[in-house]
Amino acid sequence: MRVIGIVAEYNPFHTGHQYQISESRRAVGGEAGVVAVMSGNWVQQAGCAITDKWNRARLALMGGVDLVLELPTVWAVSSAESFAQGAVDLLEATGVVDVLSFGSECGDVDRLQRVAVCLNSPVYETGVRRFVDEGMPFASSRQETVRSILGPDSSELLSAPNNNLGVEYLRELDRLKSSILPMTVRREGAPHGVLLKVAEHPRFLSATQLRAFLEQGSWEAAQLYLPQGGLEVLKEGWHGSPSLKRVERGLLANLRAMTAENWAKLPDSGAAEGASVRLERAGRNCRSLEEFFHLAKPRHWTASRTRRLLTWAYLGLTEADRPDNPPYLRVLGLNARGQAILKKMKSQASLPILTKPAHAKALDEVGRSLFAQEARCTDLYDLCLESVPVPGREWTSGPVVVGN
Repeated sequence: MRVIGIVAEYNPFHTGHQYQISESRRAVGGEAGVVAVMSGNWVQQAGCAITDKWNRARLALMGGVDLVLELPTVWAVSSAESFAQGAVDLLEATGVVDVLSFGSECGDVDRLQRVAVCLNSPVYETGVRRFVDEGMPFASSRQETVRSILGPDSSELLSAPNNNLGVEYLRELDRLKSSILPMTVRREGAPHGVLLKVAEHPRFLSATQLRAFLEQGSWEAAQLYLPQGGLEVLKEGWHGSPSLKRVERGLLANLRAMTAENWAKLPDSGAAEGASVRLERAGRNCRSLEEFFHLAKPRHWTASRTRRLLTWAYLGLTEADRPDNPPYLRVLGLNARGQAILKKMKSQASLPILTKPAHAKALDEVGRSLFAQEARCTDLYDLCLESVPVPGREWTSGPVVVGN
């Protein structure tokens, strides 16, 4: 059995994700297994996932995934480069993944591969450093360097979010000298962040719109884009729409105590740009999270970058808390075919496999520390819910099993 690897947030899983899986299986072979590395309770757009990782894993299994592994928070809430590095390293460590499938706006893996090779080259490193030293923002420097080497058609690919993330997956496969073969499925439907106009019912929906339906309690509208039976799963595990607003005053207290040195310890904090001083000033003077974003964000930063820093500050994590590589493979859910994949992994994986929380106690110091951090991140996520669960869920929740 060939195995397809997918990196996802599934926030939540929807028909667009099912389309990617079906197209990937069609290309690789209809009986191929699917292993998804999925973000946990915190996601890259730097906020709480719409529902917890166990509910999202169940939806993914109902929609065609066979085995769900967790991408720990320290990679999940990171820049595209670090997000991709952690996720691809986990797929490589399974020892069983044959193909990495990802969605992209262009749908052409060869074009994306050329950009990835460029970004891993010494000539790119020299060029991007020159633009950054001249004061150009990194994202612009990156795109301009690629334009100067490969031309405008290639550099334009980096302006689309899924293309950009796909390039980072390819870069990491190249860095690892991996035998995993890449493929891409052209992304269909509304772009990220786009909301519907009245009376529109497209074939595919953006995850942004689906979350909006769920936050508004528009369950019937959401049901059209969930796996069969998915609405019941969501309702069963629903603790109310999560939001940092529920912990706002406690978070503001943390921000007022943070110094520029504290901010500089967070990943992608712009310390070299002098942004840590601006962040300290914003934290000390803001009266709400909205005001913090207004005061803290430099013009050339994306909103997601500022939100990620705020999330790291809330979770009490620093760049030093992210190991060089993931230290374990955490199983969040599986079905019968996933059990067969897991059995093969146990003889071929290069990292310890956790199928029970108690297994974390047998890890090395790095692994135990990361799992303890993940447990804290889950408890802090739960405080953002309307109905707060009993603390300690990380230590009491085993993998979701579907279809057995």
